[in-house]
Amino acid sequence: PIYGGTDFRGQLRQLQRGVHVVVGTPGRVMDHMRRGTLDLSGLKTLVLDEADEMLRMGFIDDVEWILEQTPEQRQIALFSATMPDAIRKIAKKHLNNPEQVTIKQKTTTAANIRQRYMIASGRNKLDALTRILESEPYDGVIIFSRTKTMTVELADRLRARGYAATAINGEIPQAKREKTIHALKKGQLDILIATDVVARGLDVERISLIINYDIPHDTESYVHRIGRTGRAGRSGEAILFVAPREKRLLHAIERATNQKIEPMQMPSTDTINARRIEQFKQKISDTLTNHPEGLVFYRDLIAQYQEDNDVDPLEIAAALAKLNQGNEDLLVSDRPQGRQESFGADRGRPSRHSRRDGRREVSRERSDSRSQGRRHERSRDDRPRRAPARQQQRSGSRQPEAGMERYRIEVGRAHDVQPGNIVGAIANEAGLSSEHIGRITIEEDHSFVDLPEGMPKDIKRDLSKAWVKGRQLKISLAGEGKTGYANKRDKPRKKLHIKSQSGTKKSK
Repeated sequence: PIYGGTDFRGQLRQLQRGVHVVVGTPGRVMDHMRRGTLDLSGLKTLVLDEADEMLRMGFIDDVEWILEQTPEQRQIALFSATMPDAIRKIAKKHLNNPEQVTIKQKTTTAANIRQRYMIASGRNKLDALTRILESEPYDGVIIFSRTKTMTVELADRLRARGYAATAINGEIPQAKREKTIHALKKGQLDILIATDVVARGLDVERISLIINYDIPHDTESYVHRIGRTGRAGRSGEAILFVAPREKRLLHAIERATNQKIEPMQMPSTDTINARRIEQFKQKISDTLTNHPEGLVFYRDLIAQYQEDNDVDPLEIAAALAKLNQGNEDLLVSDRPQGRQESFGADRGRPSRHSRRDGRREVSRERSDSRSQGRRHERSRDDRPRRAPARQQQRSGSRQPEAGMERYRIEVGRAHDVQPGNIVGAIANEAGLSSEHIGRITIEEDHSFVDLPEGMPKDIKRDLSKAWVKGRQLKISLAGEGKTGYANKRDKPRKKLHIKSQSGTKKSK
């Protein structure tokens, strides 16, 4: 095998020893050919696997270059899940009188994979994911996410909840990826959170469950994703998370695969608890069956304890079970919540009038009698001077809705930015559903956006590095250095208290 991300010298030594078959990625094959370390003059057979995927990833020009360097007398086989025009052109240009073989089937997905979807979005997705992992029987799991950042974040959150989970994405070195896949195959790792590209072609027998944490934007990606399970005749499960606004993508997948995806409900607390009890009983049975010799000492110890304290054996067993469980209850409460999941919570959500398919409109705020009452309690000097209505609307200085905070980003009208660009960048980098992105106000050289309160620092850091229209967002809370006010007159005055020598306070 020759591919990028691994030691070039090791590949060179293998090639110099002589090989019958070379399996490689286009880029690394080209590197060896240009260095003269891979000679194709005696090539007999060339296989192009997943040609449509190489086209999608932008490798098709590299493939063309390699084909042009091969001898005229060679056999070429081209495999592709779909046949777009660009692939047909390559076949026509480089293959001699090719036979086209089509494997017909009623659906483009395997019949032995049960496909289901669940309506989930925003912070509810993590709760839904945890409940599925609690209630669904599985051996190995791959969870697909759209962004590299989200793979790492999900892995961290699942590990904090006691799951053996690891992220794998394009930024992780190849050697570490191979080590991770090996751990998955050996059962040392149960859950892999991956992006589409790095999981391509992955074949691990243990994978019995695929979870699409983010719905793919094209049907081919969906087919490739769920194809990681149900291989070689084995059965598999595939679950797709769909936000309410993404139902059209769900219908597109159903049309393309010619298969209905069944709806599923969030696993109930009763279902989770029944599963936990079943697993608890199974652990007892496994210990009795697999470790009989190790029980002798403990049996004698318990018998001695019972004789000394005259306690019912069932009470002793219950105490030991509680001791084994530690501070965690075996059964979950009605609504289990994860750690630090408060940002974007139900305390406040952008008004439905302020979000329409990624477009944001500045709407007239409703008057609130309670806030007006509080306004009258303040002294005249404490009140911020009101800017003209037009200035207020443009500046983003009005208060965000409950549960939201206003942020400033360094891209604006001068950079030809549209609300949809901002929504897309935030949704992709933070893994935040657009329904949790509030009012967006675009100014000349910057913009304001309302986001859920209490966002973790790592998400803010990722958002700061995100690019929109060739500019980094450099996100900051409005009011930290660069304020969200149209001009200095609009900023609330602070009263300055000076303590005189006599001890009385004067205000300025």
